[in-house]
Amino acid sequence: METLSTDVVIIGAGPTGLFAVFECGMLKMSSVLIDALDEPGGQCVALYPEKPIYDIPAHPAIEAGQLITQLEAQIAPFKTPKLLGRKVVAVEGEAGAFTVRTDAGDEVRAKAVIIAAGAGAFGPNRPPLDNLSDYEATGAVRYYVKRREDLRGQRVVIAGGGDSAVDWALALQGVARSIAVVHRRPKFRAAPESCAQLDELAAQGKIEMVIPYQLHALHGAEGELRAVEVADLDGNTRQLEADVLLPFFGLAMELGPIADWGLELARSHLRVDHATMQTSRPGIFAIGDVATYEGKLKLILQGFAEGAVAAHAIYAIVNPDKALHFEYSTSKGVQAGP
Repeated sequence: METLSTDVVIIGAGPTGLFAVFECGMLKMSSVLIDALDEPGGQCVALYPEKPIYDIPAHPAIEAGQLITQLEAQIAPFKTPKLLGRKVVAVEGEAGAFTVRTDAGDEVRAKAVIIAAGAGAFGPNRPPLDNLSDYEATGAVRYYVKRREDLRGQRVVIAGGGDSAVDWALALQGVARSIAVVHRRPKFRAAPESCAQLDELAAQGKIEMVIPYQLHALHGAEGELRAVEVADLDGNTRQLEADVLLPFFGLAMELGPIADWGLELARSHLRVDHATMQTSRPGIFAIGDVATYEGKLKLILQGFAEGAVAAHAIYAIVNPDKALHFEYSTSKGVQAGP
């Protein structure tokens, strides 16, 4: 249990929350990080640490876990306290004088709050298949891949049409014994370059495209998977030999206690002013996937920019009698602490 005082409380220690620490620190504002997970990184570490990310500036490709390592190194000079394995249960007070409480009894006093909670409390959307839990228990059906090597030599079936399905099909090529991608239509909702790579590997016979099909049944015994049965739109079925099924149908998002903090919501997201990233409650800001506004893009790099915008808006709350004279990092460097 901790009792702390700081300028800014940042709720969520994923990539966006970590970068917000940096932006606050560069403006000489102190911060405290709080996250429900036991380690920083959010989904990047909890769900797909070895998944390559292709749209981080200056990195043609970087694994999610490595991105978090780099972000932690970037904020190390600011020596930011991290309250991990804690859920925020209440945010009381007003701009300039908030008290943030956690389920562990921590109490943090702050002048402003940034919510960088990503998808909130997240869990996978599960396919409606009989005996699914039996295969989940053995790892024959899994929704996240932490280590590619766990799937070496395995016959893998990937289901889905988004970035996760396409990226993992590419990442497991040369690791898995075989890869089949099941999708209900030819068009994928993924980065164009990734789709082009997928098409090229399919043309070379290195990945089997099972289109248009949907998951229909699992075949095996005692949690050991032998085949995945798929069906087309006319009900015709076929079986794909498989050791592992990776269904990527997105995450179910729940805001949890955040929904009770009196903030304006829009489809389970927090509506913010794009110019400041402030929510409907003064002094509370939201960045990353949890925030929404017209023209919003759910990209890590957009979350980084939102962190910078929020930090600059918060400066006036933390320092009401000071004008902000912005300097580029190239001229001011990184301070040893805020």
